[in-house]
Amino acid sequence: MSQRLIVVDWGTSNFRAFLVDAASGRTLDTRRSSSGLRALAREEFPHYCAAQVSDWRASGGREPVPIYLAGMVGSQRGWFEAPQLELPVTAAELADRVVAAPGLEHTWIVPGVKQVTSTHVDVMRGEEVQAFGALALAGVDSADCCLPGTHSKWAHLESGRLTDFTTLMTGELYHAVRFHTLPGEPARDEAAFDAAAFRLGLSRAGHAGGVLHALFEGRSRHLYAGLAADQVGSFLSGVLIGEEVCAMHAARPALERVLLVGAESLRQSYTLALEQAGLTVVAIDSDAATIAGVLAIAARHALR
Repeated sequence: MSQRLIVVDWGTSNFRAFLVDAASGRTLDTRRSSSGLRALAREEFPHYCAAQVSDWRASGGREPVPIYLAGMVGSQRGWFEAPQLELPVTAAELADRVVAAPGLEHTWIVPGVKQVTSTHVDVMRGEEVQAFGALALAGVDSADCCLPGTHSKWAHLESGRLTDFTTLMTGELYHAVRFHTLPGEPARDEAAFDAAAFRLGLSRAGHAGGVLHALFEGRSRHLYAGLAADQVGSFLSGVLIGEEVCAMHAARPALERVLLVGAESLRQSYTLALEQAGLTVVAIDSDAATIAGVLAIAARHALR
């Protein structure tokens, strides 16, 4: 395997690239932009990627530093469609099915995963890499991972295999409620996270009336129960994250310990929700998990 690798996490909204020392896993440099899938036409992907990392690639000597891409970049809407493998799946099996990205040499796209049964149909791109990376960083081969985001993922891994996952539209629904509903009106402007309002929202999850009533309480409590305008956003977030955690805890009643894989800003609120549900939380940075997961896949791919 090359002494250096370029790891790219390319999603719908953001581009994140990391120049990594392959032996130690140490990040040597980072590039970030808001040029996600929505910002580019398909033919622009190889040119944009090359422009972002051209100086890094040149540091590899005679051959350019290899690039491994994960995330929605491998979807129908992205650079080139990589397969979605059926569960259960290992990191080694992902490595065996990486695909060459057209238009840029020594560049590969990591596959996603899917779960299609009579009772559960779900798809994932990018978070599977983070889940395997989280296992490596935690030093375990079995775990439950919570990967919060626009579409939160809860993944179960057993003996180094990803065996089950569930997607919850928590982040996207929060944005829709905040910017496109009457209860969200007071929360249109940015406001600091309010832990008390968030905990109040958490307390409404699972109560009579369900999540649909709890969300409307953002309005009624603002009108008549002292919930300030700058607290409404945190309250609504608490309702939705609380509902997510309640649903997944009910689905996995033996759950005790969760690897929480995300950016620090998201981990704060999810830690409160998970701990209130009686779960032990192990915090793992999402960038570190992506890098660790891709390194494991790249090491296997280099042996092919």
